[in-house]
Amino acid sequence: MGKPLIIVGSITNAIKSRNILAWMGIRSYVERTPRSGPNGGCGYSIYVPERTDEAEDILIRYGIRVGGRAERGDAS
Repeated sequence: MGKPLIIVGSITNAIKSRNILAWMGIRSYVERTPRSGPNGGCGYSIYVPERTDEAEDILIRYGIRVGGRAERGDAS
């Protein structure tokens, strides 16, 4: 099973997203967007091991522009 990633674009948005989710009690990690994603590897994503759908909804509510989802394989 791969790692669910929420694409947020810039490193600034990735760090803001990680901080917002931490404040809400959701663990997340900043990662580079994989090349196979919709943006071709440009930008940053948030890896959310659990509660990914809830995390995406929270980010949208807090004004973070979400560029979609990607998945990174365990071997990456």
